[in-house]
Amino acid sequence: MPPASRRGSGGGGGERRDRRDDRRGGAAERGTAYLERVVTINRVAKVVQGGRRFSFTALVVVGDGNGLVGVGYGKAKEVPAAIAKGVEAAKKGFFRVPRIAGTIPHTVQGEDAAGVVLLKPASPGTGVIAGGPVRAVLECAGIHDVLSRSLGSSNPINVIHATVAALKSLNRPEEIAARRGLPIEHVAPAAMLRARAAAAATAATNGTSEREREPSQ
Repeated sequence: MPPASRRGSGGGGGERRDRRDDRRGGAAERGTAYLERVVTINRVAKVVQGGRRFSFTALVVVGDGNGLVGVGYGKAKEVPAAIAKGVEAAKKGFFRVPRIAGTIPHTVQGEDAAGVVLLKPASPGTGVIAGGPVRAVLECAGIHDVLSRSLGSSNPINVIHATVAALKSLNRPEEIAARRGLPIEHVAPAAMLRARAAAAATAATNGTSEREREPSQ
């Protein structure tokens, strides 16, 4: 009987580990179509009469991997609740990021508080050359090739907000051409236009193939 009881307790420990893994799993276990990245979790304390009360804060990035991204900050007495609040706050702050062939249209620098982040477009195959906080935002936004540099504070919150400021200041080539009263060929590089045309052709081909498969299913 004692060995059996030990085996039983071991199984319970495995179940508890599974539950912890489920809480960390993010969007896949919750059945949503969004990508979720927990950037940082901090424990904070509030001094009250009789002692201290501890709570947790979570900085979360949420995106669909296709140009839509948001950042949220949640606080609760438990880590899963703080993450859930951060996810909801991020969804309320969604914004669209201009992209061309998996990268950004032009070089941009974002500043927020003490954070300064520089983003540069990169050729296909370069990958996301960025640190943890910046990488989380770019990957959730669906940017696959980019160069970045943090020029200010290393605090994750400041870096995240500086990255968001940089992405929000991006302009599509059509907007710049309309503002200057010029054709888009005089504003955007030829390589960028070719890359965008190739991406549009690939998307159209994939959409056609999916429609052709639908009747057979």
